[in-house]
Amino acid sequence: MRVTDNRTVPETASPVKRQRSEKGRPSVFWVLAGLVVPIGSLLARFRIVDGDKLPRTGAFVLTPNHYSEIDPVMVGMVAWKLGRLPRFLAKESLFKVPVVGWFLRRSGQVPVSRGGSARGSAPLEAARSIVEEGRIVVIYPEGSLTRDPDMWPMRGKTGAARMALENDLPVIPMAHWGTQQVMARYAKKISWFPRKTVDVKIGDPVDLSAFRGRPLDNATLTEATAVIMDAISALLEDLRGEKAPAERWDPSQHNQKDTGRFDG
Repeated sequence: MRVTDNRTVPETASPVKRQRSEKGRPSVFWVLAGLVVPIGSLLARFRIVDGDKLPRTGAFVLTPNHYSEIDPVMVGMVAWKLGRLPRFLAKESLFKVPVVGWFLRRSGQVPVSRGGSARGSAPLEAARSIVEEGRIVVIYPEGSLTRDPDMWPMRGKTGAARMALENDLPVIPMAHWGTQQVMARYAKKISWFPRKTVDVKIGDPVDLSAFRGRPLDNATLTEATAVIMDAISALLEDLRGEKAPAERWDPSQHNQKDTGRFDG
């Protein structure tokens, strides 16, 4: 679908100044895009469905499915192509890598600890920044690469729902399929040739109205997370042309850890 930015303005209204694209403002993202986009474009072409559903302005939480370690690169390129600058919740250890850590900090990525008291503070800080500056943040609700044998979205974690409900932010679901051809789940090498096709679909904002105003306890957040995961799965069903399993994969029911590499 062609992305447009047309607006209907009443005849009596004063001329409206068109808002400058977020990526049109000079930033370290220009350097990142100059390095990543040409290489990523050699790896894959993107077929984006309903790209006009991604808000061009304002803060929101973008929630994609997750099944390849190169997903953030692919999702970041899609966001860039649609005019937004992606901020991810990234593993804290990445910020200690020379050069990489500098780019992560300068581009506003958010370090998240895998455990300990710091684990929950970074998302809250990111949410405040998003609200104040109208940015977007990309959160993988699954928290890790899906353990589902057929790479359907697995059980989600509550971070995305909490961030959205605590800060009154919309959640925009997203699904992509084809990235596994670029880099298979848990693979250590990228497949360069032939060039792959990655299909992407953007959904309507997830309706979380039933949860707003309720105490944000575990029950509420778990219910809200399930609604988000349903929206992502529905988009992926459209891309794959098949139905997702009736019951979402739960690592705890299969003696699997939530994080770390898993060959199976």
